[in-house]
Amino acid sequence: MPTAIVTGQPVPGSSLEGDLRSLGFDVRMAADTAEARNLITAAPADGRVALVDARFVGHPHALRLGLTDPRFPLAAVPGAVTAQGTARQTLSRALEGQDQTQDETGGGTAVAVDSLPDRLVTALDAEGTPVHRPELGSLVAAVPVDPQARNEARQAVLAVDEEDVRLKSAVKSRDGFFTTFCISPYSRYLARWCARRGLTPNQVTTASLLTALIAAGCAATGTRPGFIAAGVLLITSFVLDCTDGQLARYSLQYSTLGAWLDATFDRAKEYAYYAGLALGAARGGDDVWALALGAMILQTCRHVVDFSFNEANHDATANTSPTAALSDKLDSVGWTVWVRRMIVLPIGERWAMIAVLTAVTTPRITFYVLLIGCALAATYTTAGRVLRSLTRKARRTDRAAQALADLTDNGPISELLVRFVPRGRIRLPAPLYAVLGAVLLVAAAWFDGPGWSLTLATVVYVLLSAEAAARPLKGALDWLVPPVLRAAEYGTVLVLAAKADVNGALPAAFGLVAAVAYHHYDTVYRIRGDAGAPPAWLVRAVGGQEGRTLLVTVLAALLTASQFTVALTVIAVCVALLVLVESIRFWVSAGAPAVHDEGETA
Repeated sequence: MPTAIVTGQPVPGSSLEGDLRSLGFDVRMAADTAEARNLITAAPADGRVALVDARFVGHPHALRLGLTDPRFPLAAVPGAVTAQGTARQTLSRALEGQDQTQDETGGGTAVAVDSLPDRLVTALDAEGTPVHRPELGSLVAAVPVDPQARNEARQAVLAVDEEDVRLKSAVKSRDGFFTTFCISPYSRYLARWCARRGLTPNQVTTASLLTALIAAGCAATGTRPGFIAAGVLLITSFVLDCTDGQLARYSLQYSTLGAWLDATFDRAKEYAYYAGLALGAARGGDDVWALALGAMILQTCRHVVDFSFNEANHDATANTSPTAALSDKLDSVGWTVWVRRMIVLPIGERWAMIAVLTAVTTPRITFYVLLIGCALAATYTTAGRVLRSLTRKARRTDRAAQALADLTDNGPISELLVRFVPRGRIRLPAPLYAVLGAVLLVAAAWFDGPGWSLTLATVVYVLLSAEAAARPLKGALDWLVPPVLRAAEYGTVLVLAAKADVNGALPAAFGLVAAVAYHHYDTVYRIRGDAGAPPAWLVRAVGGQEGRTLLVTVLAALLTASQFTVALTVIAVCVALLVLVESIRFWVSAGAPAVHDEGETA
């Protein structure tokens, strides 16, 4: 149980102790700094501790935001500060440095000099220690200096509907048009209903996954009633998907496992639904597996573009760009904000489109519209990011370069080539190496099909992809390397499976690409959680992107079409088992910080 230490003399009629207990704190009283320090030492070693001025006046939700958010080691609101994990030692050191002569009663203004928690925050700021301060908006958090100020603070608390603020803050500040206006107005009330019944975000996330899988099963029936039910259930799944994040924000139930489930289940739901549509079309005599696989590849590559660009510019310095300035100017005009958000076809608009098209048309038409829409969205976003990169003057850090290197997913063959093969005198930009290799590989697969010419093209591709990542990826457009390599690997599997022209080849390819894509998504979310890339042994075990590509093209040349289908299935199962077991092991026991997906709408 977390411990809250109330500093100073209790104030008659104050609800502070009850508010802290309602937030799950074990409340202790401390008359001075020395007693507060002793209580921190006596608190459970693995628990959160908070110091709160006895004269604090404010909304309980302001205390909740400041003292219970698990994502931040140190956090504060006026009159209160909290620490968890190793940050407790930092708080204790700051407490030791306080002048005990100032520590008589606590209390003061919102940032009063005689308020012990506020003095601690000031000391931490002076040390350069980051302290999270949540946006309170109209919520009140203050430490009044006299009875009149205390009465005014209490009146300010009564003047604000805390529950209304809490509900509004549960909704993402930046989201798509469909989600903002068609889902969030009622899903936040569903989130509150779940919170009051003790449901967790992970349970809602799981319910969303199960609903989407049932929707995929309905689509797989290949009947019009099944398609209609699938569309309705897909929208229901999306409502639950919005609800889990709103529930996490409403009750501050963030967790490492929850962040992973929320992120990966979104991909699993959408791609499972693609498979369900393909199965349903097959029941009606229409083979759309190539379209389903193409849609999954396009959507995955879109995400890799997003991830790579964001990681490349995560901590870039001198980050200026006329294109970015124009974008900000357009966002200052109300209607252009929503148009630009809809153009990129985020998850809300995309799922709504898929659901409606499933219910009223055929799987083939659904995939055609989806592919066209996603292709236009990908062109728009990628072109904008290329322009930003070319017009921006920025120095990218070693962290950004390492993140991009991890996202390339180069394996043992590339490692050996980089180590032992001499570098050429002509140094081309890294993206150019990747593009040349990708175009050569996919063109050979498309025009020549399985054979030794394709194998030779793959060898050249392996050399070029190794060359692309041989140097630190700090160039203006080096973030393009990972998505180009993803498109090359996935596209080759798609083309070869289509050319096999036997039953089961494309579904087997779908399974293989899904397993590999999961590995790539897992890499992304580890990096975003500051947990580093997957272990080197896993990357080597699944071959790296160049090893898998070489293996698939060699097998396509050596085996018959039926044998090649079996080989794709075996590879898919092996990759899936390896990456799933390691991923589940890591995320269940991870030491990564608790996060939640706040900004990604795709």
